[in-house]
Amino acid sequence: MKQPVKFYVAGLVLLFASLQGAAQDLHFSQFFNSPLTTNPANTGFIPDGNYRVGINYRNQWASIPVPYKTMSAFADFQLFRDRLEYGWVGLGGVILRDQAGSGNLTSTKVYGSVAYHQLLGQSSLLSLGFNVGSANKRVDLAKLTFGDQWNGKFFDSELPTAEPITQSKVNYFDMQVGMNYAYFPTDNIYVNGGFSVQHVNKPHESFYEGNNQIDRRYIGFLNGIFKLNDQVILNPAAYYTRQAGSRELVMGTNAAYNLSGDGTKQVFGGAYYRLNDAFIFLVGYEISKVRMMFSYDVTASNLAVSNGRRGAYEIGIVYTGLYPNRSFSSARRATLCPSF
Repeated sequence: MKQPVKFYVAGLVLLFASLQGAAQDLHFSQFFNSPLTTNPANTGFIPDGNYRVGINYRNQWASIPVPYKTMSAFADFQLFRDRLEYGWVGLGGVILRDQAGSGNLTSTKVYGSVAYHQLLGQSSLLSLGFNVGSANKRVDLAKLTFGDQWNGKFFDSELPTAEPITQSKVNYFDMQVGMNYAYFPTDNIYVNGGFSVQHVNKPHESFYEGNNQIDRRYIGFLNGIFKLNDQVILNPAAYYTRQAGSRELVMGTNAAYNLSGDGTKQVFGGAYYRLNDAFIFLVGYEISKVRMMFSYDVTASNLAVSNGRRGAYEIGIVYTGLYPNRSFSSARRATLCPSF
């Protein structure tokens, strides 16, 4: 089989998996830089600040004719931290957009989220949150061809098809819930884990006839921040998600190196592994609370034969800030996690 045909077949299989609605949801390799899509309880859960703004961009399978592109923008902030003695409220929102395949299969999702964070003594924190939003999914049917449109030489879009597609776009209401727990016994140790459920209401989503529902997606993560000395902070993390028959496990670590005495300039380097799929390599730079990270997925699965191991590249940019003139009681810290 010639190489261009391999690319076409791979793209066609991936497209139909998405059309059927059984494929895994949108995801980022830099899950730690997309907190609101990982868990709604992360809303306002900002260990080293009071508010943050971020963007993510992912370009996947650039070697196939039409790459998959995923983008997001989010913002969240803390409320009532100066009024509630041992807790606060987090508010935020996120916009997601994904485009895949030659049929321009496009998803646009907008969510608003709220969470409550309660300090449990001096060294732990419990968070509960949820988000609700609207999702739109559409496909350009004029750009698609199907198996019964093969004329013996090529796929002819002018031929009729028996494919039972009844509509080119769908809209639905969506809801997620989640919880987090953080433990920070000293200024040099911080550990937190969380669990969330997406599509709690199991919304209907299908371009075909029938009553197809989106399966609930379950996400769990574990994250650590360990300050080894005044120059190095280690950030190990693990992420697991399951939806219908799809599973994903990512494990790895990155390290921050202090380039300045006050930590305003840092460089990052790290590596992760997505089980049976890809090795993920990451580099980054932070200046004045603006953190920029670039990662690249090197395909390690059988798909490497078709895509030449060119999996995906991803960019994450997050700005984290502190409110001016903050006053904290002796029972609370301005930041919860280790910092330079």
